[in-house]
Amino acid sequence: MITNLQEGERLDDLECKGYQIIQKKDGFCFGTDAVLLSSFVTVRESERVLDMGTGTGVIPILLEAKTKGKQFIGLEIQQSIADMAGRSVAWNHLEDTIQIRTGDIKEASKLFGGASFHVVTSNPPYMPANTGLKNPNEIKAISRHEIYCTLDDVVREASKVLKANGRFYMVHRPQRLGHIMEAFIKYKMKLRRLQMVHPMLGKEASLVLIEAVKYGNPYVVVEEPIILYERPGVFTHQYEEIYGKNRSNKKCGC
Repeated sequence: MITNLQEGERLDDLECKGYQIIQKKDGFCFGTDAVLLSSFVTVRESERVLDMGTGTGVIPILLEAKTKGKQFIGLEIQQSIADMAGRSVAWNHLEDTIQIRTGDIKEASKLFGGASFHVVTSNPPYMPANTGLKNPNEIKAISRHEIYCTLDDVVREASKVLKANGRFYMVHRPQRLGHIMEAFIKYKMKLRRLQMVHPMLGKEASLVLIEAVKYGNPYVVVEEPIILYERPGVFTHQYEEIYGKNRSNKKCGC
């Protein structure tokens, strides 16, 4: 696969095992939510993982670095973005463990078969298609609004491709928790862990990290919240430990 940078692309350091990722200079780049999700996910030795709506492929690449999973597959509907993610995989010489597939989340169970993964992850669009201002940049709009898939689609297909007792991990907006719980009940997923993310102490939560289990028991663990900033522009030690901002050890949560 060709790994040369194309016009309008840049190569960013993931600060983890020397891995780098190709991103569009004016496109949708991975952010705090993807980093937090990759640190929240548990992948055991020899497990297969599907990342639905993989975008740049950052979550499969970070999970390969942090876990002992056997195989990581990123599913992305936009051909140009899937190609870029595939070139990032090749750039880091990870073709033996990571695959990028072009396809629709709504068709995941048809593409991969039922009960075929131990773990599913997703950083889906947060906003329903008919709410908020849509970004004029189509790629960014698709990443932020439910244009190609809905929350219901994501949970339904995750439930279908997961093995019994398989784990589903998602980052989303706290305001959508009611809809998320409705979808979990509908598709026989049980909430297992929940962790709120706050921009600063005393501020309303801006993200929620969720683990659900297919056919799991109803016991729920609510973890200590994550606080991102001590004050504007200054990360908390808690977030630095997750993100690996300490360049002297390049931890990146690894």
